[in-house]
Amino acid sequence: MTEYYIAPSILSADFARLGEEITHVIAAGADWIHFDVMDNHYVPNLTFGPMICQALKPYAQVPIDVHLMVEPVDQMIDAFAEAGADIITFHPEASRHIDRSLGLIKSRGCKAGLVLNPATPVYVLEHVLDKLDVILLMSVNPGFGGQQFIPQTLQKISQVRSLIDIYEGETGRKIRLEVDGGIKISNIAQVAQAGADTFVAGSAIFGHEDYAKQISAMRQELINIKPAGCK
Repeated sequence: MTEYYIAPSILSADFARLGEEITHVIAAGADWIHFDVMDNHYVPNLTFGPMICQALKPYAQVPIDVHLMVEPVDQMIDAFAEAGADIITFHPEASRHIDRSLGLIKSRGCKAGLVLNPATPVYVLEHVLDKLDVILLMSVNPGFGGQQFIPQTLQKISQVRSLIDIYEGETGRKIRLEVDGGIKISNIAQVAQAGADTFVAGSAIFGHEDYAKQISAMRQELINIKPAGCK
């Protein structure tokens, strides 16, 4: 039975009261808090730094999932690990040495992951699976919240799920498959059916008054899913 995680992205939260927002969304049933870090260099937007992560850590009674959209990444890996991140993911294009950057995350006691943009090929995962705890697939081009899900991502999810299943069968080690971008109640079941088990949702949760109602509706959609290739 697949254990599904929902990771609300605070990119869509009320920035004037982020501590309250995190408290409320965790009470509503969030499994992780997704923290989008943009540098106005790797992506055309600027968001949160490590000091914000450190300030919000006391409010987060669930893992903080830091998605680094920055270039270069290694200095920010250190800074966010120090600030209290539990999971750190980055884009392979933003690191000169992917294996080294993953090793740095692990050395700081955090779970490590790679993020693939819509046009990033899957083969970049093949030689680093032993260092991955999470694979995050972008179903929009990164940089802004509120974008529409790119349908071609479904095929990519299935492809990565097959890769993960083969690896897990050989090693017994689990890797979570996370999807970020345009996730909402109306498509979460389709995304799960393709093989995802962790879902980043921003405006689909924070854009509504009742966070618990939104998360509950998402979980309801997931109840009867039997993802292709998932055990």
